[in-house]
Parts: sequence; C-alpha cells; structure tokens
Amino acid sequence: QVQLQESGPGLVKPSQTLSVTCTVSGGSVTTASYYWTWIRQSPGKGLEWIGYIGYSNSPYYSPSFKSRTSISRDASKNQFTLQLSSVTPEDTAVYYCARGRDYDTWDYWGQGTQVTVSS
Repeated sequence: QVQLQESGPGLVKPSQTLSVTCTVSGGSVTTASYYWTWIRQSPGKGLEWIGYIGYSNSPYYSPSFKSRTSISRDASKNQFTLQLSSVTPEDTAVYYCARGRDYDTWDYWGQGTQVTVSS
C-alpha cells in the first residue's frame, strides 16, 4: 500500500521560504499516470490546491500560488518537495501531500503537517 509522510519545520518566519518534503513508500514518484500533489488547509480558507509534479517531472501550480511556489522531486530518495517563498501569517496551515489519480481526485494522503508562520 502506498504511504506518504510529510516532514519539515513547524515554524517559519515571515518573508522566509517554507519547505516541506513528502516521502513516498510503496510506490514511486516516477510511476506513470500519477500527480504528486500539495494541498493545504486553514480555518479561514479551507482546502486549497497548491500544485503538483507529474511522473515526468513536470510541475504545475495553481494561479493563486504559482508566482512563489516550486515543486520538485528527488527520485533517488522517492521524495517530492514544496517550497513556498515570501511567506506571511496567511500561509499558516496544515500542509498535505497526496497522490492524484487525475487532476482533482486523490487516493492516498499523508497525515499532514502543521506549519505556522510567525515572528
């Protein structure tokens, strides 16, 4: 069974770059026909789709995030990473990684990791 686990600092200062890594087991980030996705959840905005990186190593970002978002992968470690730059307290949320079967459905999720932006 596929498992995903997020890791990264729980606290980030404003204006810095948020970085969260997802480690995949039971599957491969290079497997065809999947979208390795980052989603976040906050009380004020609910669920927000951030973007994904495909098995072909091509990223795609939501227009709401694309100016300051980078998603990359490390196939040797079976990981993919979200970097969100110039963060503000509005970026405080639980960040999830997930495997997408298509553009808007996901069959496996990580447990999520809380990231707080505060000075």
